[in-house]
Parts: sequence; structure tokens; C-alpha cells
Amino acid sequence: MAAPHRIVILGGGSAGWMTACLMAARWLSKDAAQPVSITLVESPAIGIIGVGEGSTPQLKALFDRLGITEAEWMPACDATYKLGIRFTGWSERAGYDSYFHPFPSAIDLHTEGAFAHACRLKRGGIEAPAHPDHWFLPTKLADAKLGPHPDECFPFEPSYGYHFDAHKLGAFLGDHARGRGVTHVEARIADVERAASGAIAALLCEDGRRIEGDLFVDSSGFAALLAERTLGARFLPFAQNLFNDRAVVMPTPAAEAPPIATQATALSAGWAWSIPLTARTGNGYVYSSRHLSDDAAETELRRHLGMLDDPAEARFLKMKVGRLEDSWTANCLAVGLAQGFIEPLEATALHIVIATVEEFISAYEAGGFAAQHRAQFNARIARRYEGIRDYIVAHYRLNRRSGDYWREAAGLDHLSDDLKAMMTAWFTGQDMDETIARLDIAGFYASASWHCIFAGYGTFPDDAKLRAPATPQEQIDAAKATDFHARCALNFAPHAEQLAAWRVPPAPL
Repeated sequence: MAAPHRIVILGGGSAGWMTACLMAARWLSKDAAQPVSITLVESPAIGIIGVGEGSTPQLKALFDRLGITEAEWMPACDATYKLGIRFTGWSERAGYDSYFHPFPSAIDLHTEGAFAHACRLKRGGIEAPAHPDHWFLPTKLADAKLGPHPDECFPFEPSYGYHFDAHKLGAFLGDHARGRGVTHVEARIADVERAASGAIAALLCEDGRRIEGDLFVDSSGFAALLAERTLGARFLPFAQNLFNDRAVVMPTPAAEAPPIATQATALSAGWAWSIPLTARTGNGYVYSSRHLSDDAAETELRRHLGMLDDPAEARFLKMKVGRLEDSWTANCLAVGLAQGFIEPLEATALHIVIATVEEFISAYEAGGFAAQHRAQFNARIARRYEGIRDYIVAHYRLNRRSGDYWREAAGLDHLSDDLKAMMTAWFTGQDMDETIARLDIAGFYASASWHCIFAGYGTFPDDAKLRAPATPQEQIDAAKATDFHARCALNFAPHAEQLAAWRVPPAPL
């Protein structure tokens, strides 16, 4: 098994420590063919963006791979479960003011086909129950605030992610990585030394220490100190079709019975998130500074939260939306915000970190720093970024709201060929599954997700133009799906009860 001898990670936080954990799991094993060291360098003087954050189901897969149980990490990170995202206010069409984007799982295969068929009928002008909220078990569970773990007699477990405190998650992963042999160095970097080849040779610390390495991982946040500023990796902005560049954040007290979904509510120039943690609720407003000032954004968020007169301080964040052209340059791998950032609408940030590190490990073991493997790796990661970006752009391009910001978003014309093809397929009545297969994009967002976003906004012919079903093939009985989900839901306990199972009572005095 080939592995770099000395790995140096610059920057901690969730991305840096997650990278350390994955590389340690692979390359610090007892049967490694050669000695490997992993060192993570971070400055205690540099803060991280530690807001409440959500994840996709890939985070559960990561913890499973690392052998970390929910009982170990969830209480330590104020975590709750997440079955999907509730989008509210993105469409003003009657009956479509809200929809739920679930994480579908095996049990949903029983109803997903009927949903896709209902969508195709309605796209073709036939009245059908095509709202996504009728068709998925996670939606039923989330609406009833039921947790994702079923009774033992129910053999289907929904796919789910988590909500968590990002700062605490980074700290937890740091403890895990150090326990697996990763060296932690606290230091400020004064300079970066380069070899004659142009690759990075060492990090030079302000206190005089010199930290050499064979592979360097840039997890230095938006600064991208190694990949972009030192090696000159080119940054590709997404501003032409994702023009939100700011966020204002404020916490509120935790809910007594935390929801099991992220809330994404459309506001005047962007959208507000609500992420339920056990210790607090994380709230924020992602907006475009070209359409709204910081003061106006704070006021709008406070009004949305009912906190106009609350003395709690708001915090502002600037977002650098886009990606590096190459995530792997010379002997440097960029991860996290140093690699790129797509606004947090679908909570894909950690998903991309996991995919990047796992793909890098495979590519490196296949050929070390060989240019061929590096080029193939960069192409795959770029394709993943583009696929996720297209789905995020679709949220804005398909919106059905009034207002200058939303009209401008609906008029976006700088779209990828893949997104244009998906929109053409939907609005011309083509088979969406065939289009997704032809474009080879199911690995980014599958058919259920694409059907949910188009149908959730109500992008169907006007009600006055719809005709009643006339044949048995045009008859769709959503009541059967509702009954099916209600029966399945009997096997799930409340979310709050499932969270309580992980809480360890304090030790007696």
C-alpha cells in the first residue's frame, strides 16, 4: 500500500480534522507498508466559522467507517437528527408555498415511482397529486417529529443526516484523530517554503519551527494559503448564477422538542436557515450584498425571528462562492473552504470534504503524485462541484416569487448544459430518469431530488389548463401512500426521546 511518508495538514475545524481522521484510518494502521506521520498545524489565534450546521447522510457513513457511535459524538456536539429540508416561501403558487426535500431510502422505493408518474401526468396537463409531500416516509416522520430509528421489528431504517455545532464537531474529531496517532501542533505560519520543483517543502512558523512534509493539505479556510496563495491554483467564482455573498447569524434558545429537519425560508434577498440543536437553535440569513445592506439584512432576520428588540448580537460572515479549478495542485490537496464553497442551501460542505479525501486516497494509492491520476482526480472533483452547483442554482432559477431579487434569480441564463437539459426535459414532458442517466448526474442528485424541486415549486401548467384523468393509467391514489406512511410511522418514537437515549446523566457528587 503506497502512502505519503509525511502528511502536513494546515488548519483544523471540521474539514481539517475530518481529513486527519480519514487519512489516519487508512494510513496509520499497524499493517502499513511504510511509516507514515500525520501532523495538523493550526493557530489558536485564528477562529473557525462555528455556526450550527447540517449534513447529508454521508456524515453518518463517515462515523460508521471511523467506528464512532452516535452515543459517543452526538451529545458532545449538541447534535440532532435530520431527515431533510423544509423549503418555505420559494413559490407563491397556491398549494406550493412549502415542500419537503427528504433523504429517500429503501422504503421510499414503494412510493417514489408513483410520485414520478404523477409528476409526468401533471406536466402533461392531467390533474394528479404531484406535490412531493405526499410521497416519502421521511416527510411524514419529520412532520410528526419522529426520530429515524425504528422499532426492532421494522426492518427499514430511513436515510438521515444530522444537525450539529460545527465548532464542537471539529473539537470532537480532533480528539479522535489525536487518539489515532495524529500530531497536533499549535503555531502561526509565517511563510511557506517551496522546493526547486515548485512543490511545497515546509511550513515556516513564527516561532522558528520548520515543519517538513511530502503531502500538504490546505484546510486554511477562505484564505487558501497553500493551494491558491502559494501554488497559484486558480479560483473559479460562481457569482454569475449564485450571487449570495453574505450571511448574518443569530442563535435562539433550543426547542423543547427539536424539529428533525432544517428550515429554509425565502426572504426578500435570499433565505433564512433554522437548524435545531439540543443546546440552541442556529439561525442565519444568506443574502446578496448587491440587493441588501448588512443593516437591512440584520433587521429582516430579527423580524423573521421575532427579535427586533432583543439585545442579542448578530454576527456577519462573508462568503467566497466558487471552487478551485484544481483541488490537487503539485503536492497539495485543498479541502473545505480552501477548496471551494457552494452556499449552504443543501448542506453539502462536509459531503464534499469526505468525497474529496476518499477519492484522493484512492488516486494517490493508484499512482502517488503521478500527473495522470492527479488530472483524473481533479476532473472527478470538479464534476462533483458542478453537479452540486447546478442543483443549488435550480432552487433560484425555478423560484416562483415576486420581488427584484427573485425575478433576477428566475431570469438567470448562465446555466450549464446539464441544467438546461434537465429543465428542457421537465417542461417538454420527457422522461426525467432517462435524462438523468444520459447526463450521468445521479451520483450528485438522484431522480427523487430532481422531481422534488421541480414539483415542490409547482412548475406545472396552470390549474385552469389541467384536465381530469380519463383512463386507469391516469388515476393516481395518493391516499394509499399516505396510509402506507402512517402505518410505517407507528414504528418510530419521538425525536426527543431518541435524542434522550444518548444523553448520559451527570455523575453523582
